[in-house]
Amino acid sequence: MALGFASAWLLSGGLWAQTTSLTSTLKGIENRYNKAQTLELGFSETYTFKGHKKTESGMLFLRKPGRMRWQYSMPAGKLFVSDGQFYYYYSPEDNRAEKMKLKETDDLRAPMAFLLGRLNFNEDFREFHSTQQGANELITAIPKSDKLPYTEVSFLATPDFAITHLQVRGQDGSLLEFTFEGEKRNPTVPDAMFKFTPPPGAEFVDSTKSN
Repeated sequence: MALGFASAWLLSGGLWAQTTSLTSTLKGIENRYNKAQTLELGFSETYTFKGHKKTESGMLFLRKPGRMRWQYSMPAGKLFVSDGQFYYYYSPEDNRAEKMKLKETDDLRAPMAFLLGRLNFNEDFREFHSTQQGANELITAIPKSDKLPYTEVSFLATPDFAITHLQVRGQDGSLLEFTFEGEKRNPTVPDAMFKFTPPPGAEFVDSTKSN
């Protein structure tokens, strides 16, 4: 009986410590990114769907509130921009650009916007799971809404609460993974970087006028 109580006490103590560590990490991430007005970092992106895998890379620029610029070097010229109201996408392969409403896009890059929003994990996610990977902590978060294009978001946080890896599982079974490096907080990021003009001769589709 005494051994049983001791085991239960140790187990509850371990669970409490794990919960405390997770809460501390989430708060640390919130504090790190909520205080940043701009971010600049390199990224490598891998998209996997039905056995097919595609890897791309480039530079990411973020600015509050909700502005993003994914500037690809591989493939060169590819661009994904958010100006806080609309998303713009340009594919050099098709020489085609598209404008979309923020709430209508199903692009899985959207979860990155939380890094420069008013980040509050408990408002956006209902469930968290955490495991240690060396000195880093891997956290998987389940969103409160089942109407989003993704079912879960996992991210790897360093001891100083930087996110170095992000993984997004789509409702369609797809997997989108990002690895980040060279993070710069609060660099000068001109507003012009979030304004999109279609390249000369490119087909331009304005999906915001289709309804």
